[in-house]
Amino acid sequence: MEKDIFLAFIVSIDTYLAAAAYCNSGIRIPILSAAVINLLSGAVLFLALKLSGVLHEFISADFFHTLSVGILTFIGAVTIFKSLVRSLGERLSEKGDISMKMGKSPIVLKLYFDETAADFDNSKSLSAVEAAALALASSFDSAAIGLSSGFSVTSPLSTSVCAVFCGFIAILLGSLTGKKISSLHHDFSWVGGVMLILFALFI
Repeated sequence: MEKDIFLAFIVSIDTYLAAAAYCNSGIRIPILSAAVINLLSGAVLFLALKLSGVLHEFISADFFHTLSVGILTFIGAVTIFKSLVRSLGERLSEKGDISMKMGKSPIVLKLYFDETAADFDNSKSLSAVEAAALALASSFDSAAIGLSSGFSVTSPLSTSVCAVFCGFIAILLGSLTGKKISSLHHDFSWVGGVMLILFALFI
């Protein structure tokens, strides 16, 4: 049960950081939009966990475990790398050496590096449609985590429900602390990567 809660906590870290970024940018996340984000993310995680359980029936336990550890470690490393790229880009942008604008880059890539890009109409309020786009664009990590962890959780449903609950708390906390987090002038998404690698070592 501890692993289920820990997994839900890891998935919610990105949600917290996204909410903090929205708060700092003055963009509201209405309750409906928060529900869309968390329900979609929870659904993706549930389906991935169920699929992982099915695959586990056809793949030897040792091989599946090794593969899962490798995938989770890779995702964690990519998350840490993304955080480093963000931090470097922001520092260079502040010095005027480069521009952080991504122009005509694919929307998925924009949202991967800048969650606030989901506010397509610049209304300073995230609509349900925009929230769905954000949730789907950021659900790749949840899907990969679910596929890699399905064999180790006790209940995909309870884990997904816990992830939805943690997601609402993450959005609330992010909305309350966004300004303070931003004042530190650091990108903390690497924390999720470190937690993911730790989870991989103990699954």
